[in-house]
Amino acid sequence: MAADAPVQLRLVVEAEDFEAALAFYRDALGLPEQEAYEGEGDARVVILDAGRATLELANPAQRRLIDRVETDGLESPRIRVAFEVADADGTTRRLEAAGATVVAEPRETPWRSRNARLEAPAGLTLTLFQELETADARSGQEGFGTSGARGEGSAAHG
Repeated sequence: MAADAPVQLRLVVEAEDFEAALAFYRDALGLPEQEAYEGEGDARVVILDAGRATLELANPAQRRLIDRVETDGLESPRIRVAFEVADADGTTRRLEAAGATVVAEPRETPWRSRNARLEAPAGLTLTLFQELETADARSGQEGFGTSGARGEGSAAHG
């Protein structure tokens, strides 16, 4: 990693119904509160720890492929938030009970993860994914690996 490379990815989302969004992401999804600040004019922000962050870049063809696999082709927005979870089925049910709308039930993908798609508070489209095999096992399959090793983009699962 370069000395001047970023050390954290922070996704900042404006939530009209701040309390509902906080209850959903902190309490239902289980993201621990890391910091919180209040300012004048009822200004509030809560920073939730979402674990390790990655930035997944997909070209339009890959986004269409993911949409076909996850939702039978229902188009996702340009930006979607994906959370890796230990139990895609259980987390989908828990988030549905907490107010999310299930767009697509959990299903196994060709890249060996179990994915679900939800519409959640603060206007976010979520993918929940549960890895069904290790990255090492997946990297041995055709079409997977790093772009440097193959000379092109690698397959994404989110």
